[in-house]
Amino acid sequence: MKKIIFIAVIAMIVTSGCATKITLKQERELDVYKAKGLYVEEKSTGAAAGLGLLPGGGSFYAREYELGVVNLLLWPASILWDPISGVYGAEKINYRATKLDIDEKKHNELALLEKDFEDNKIDQSSYINQKRKIEDRYSPSWE
Repeated sequence: MKKIIFIAVIAMIVTSGCATKITLKQERELDVYKAKGLYVEEKSTGAAAGLGLLPGGGSFYAREYELGVVNLLLWPASILWDPISGVYGAEKINYRATKLDIDEKKHNELALLEKDFEDNKIDQSSYINQKRKIEDRYSPSWE
């Protein structure tokens, strides 16, 4: 009986902690940012998959430490899912890193543009035109 309870608890932990794939919208955003040269790869999906063959490696690499411990304990069975979890985790990290980088760059460029406008270095028409270009550069094309 204790063995069944232990297996059930482990199964709940594993299934509740598994990394999920980024959404289709996020994938499309990343494709646009890659095409615009704005993609930030903080974690390699290939390295995440490769490390997933080691005990908990993919999860640890993707900063999913609790899942990494579970996968370490369930190794070698975790070889079946940890490479995929590592890839999904790396994709999430890269998505967040890309969004943060884009937000920072956009904010900085808009702040400089605003300063130029306040200092009367550019007129209102130029300000509006340049602001649109900045917003277009850092926005996905469908927005």
